[in-house]
Amino acid sequence: MESRAKEEILNRKKKRKPLILLVVLFFALLFFFIGDIALGSIHIPLNKIISILFADPTDNLAWNNIILKIRLPKATTAVLVGAALSVSGLQMQTLFRNPLAGPSVLGITSGASLGVALVMLSSGFVTTVFAIRSLGFLSSWLLIFSATMGAFLTLLFVLAIASKVRDNVILLLVGLMVSHITIALVSIWQYFSQPDQIKDYLMWTFGSLGGVTREHLFILSIVVVLGLMMAFGTSKALNVLLLGENYARSLGLSVNYSRIIIIISTSLMAGSITAFCGPIGFIGIAVPHLSRSLLNTSDHKILIPVVCLLGGVIMLFCDIVTHLPGKQSILPINAITSLIGAPVVISVILRKNNLKSSFS
Repeated sequence: MESRAKEEILNRKKKRKPLILLVVLFFALLFFFIGDIALGSIHIPLNKIISILFADPTDNLAWNNIILKIRLPKATTAVLVGAALSVSGLQMQTLFRNPLAGPSVLGITSGASLGVALVMLSSGFVTTVFAIRSLGFLSSWLLIFSATMGAFLTLLFVLAIASKVRDNVILLLVGLMVSHITIALVSIWQYFSQPDQIKDYLMWTFGSLGGVTREHLFILSIVVVLGLMMAFGTSKALNVLLLGENYARSLGLSVNYSRIIIIISTSLMAGSITAFCGPIGFIGIAVPHLSRSLLNTSDHKILIPVVCLLGGVIMLFCDIVTHLPGKQSILPINAITSLIGAPVVISVILRKNNLKSSFS
């Protein structure tokens, strides 16, 4: 009787742990969201920020514009970027059963960057924060479409290779080669561009959350939310795919259909984020592993919402660090995400000893 009572208590604690973690992450997200809006080169009192956010503008028109037109869209973009890239990485790690799979490692981000470069450079514009801000409604959709198609085609190619090669190391090398191919194509394109265009494109590759206006944020939100809804819808299929394709088919799962949905979901999220914010690395690899370590579970019905919130929290934190409060300079967002994500990747490699070990 006592053993059963202890088991029931442990089961209740296990069930409560994800809920408690979700609540903690939600309040952490709110805290860093307000902090990201509050910190910047221009000091704005916290009480004024809260009044502006709750539709009670102050007499200072400059403060209203800074909060509503610059900081609020940027903080919201950070949440979308963190959630989208983190869930994309989670889906890729499960689909390929590879602990180091992610949008940046498998070349998906590079494929999206190639799609963006084809649109921006061929139209005579340059891919910068300022160029993205000047895009109209239809051009924004064209940019997202080109980036999504670049990510989709790259992911299909990597998946085709993965179906023939069952070695995780070779798969990572293929993703690396795909990245180099896309970089080479863009480099050839840049060779025939003007020096100022090359400089601006290189600045875009550092990643930035400041190029998304309120109009673009509406478009980006639609695409990211659609991708996240598709990811939530495939949570059961992702759980089954962890057990292997043969076992999944024996349970009646349509593996090919599930793959297509996962690929479309990842392409939408990774492509749209890359289109407006540039290639942002390591978030898609690091956050899923951090979530698994916190929950000690591989159930995607629990992992996906936790990954969304944790990804948003980490991206908001990274954006706060880039601002160096009190200074005018802004660090590249890619540099901060790499400093956080790279140690996580190293710890995964050391813990697994080799990439051929089973993925859990």
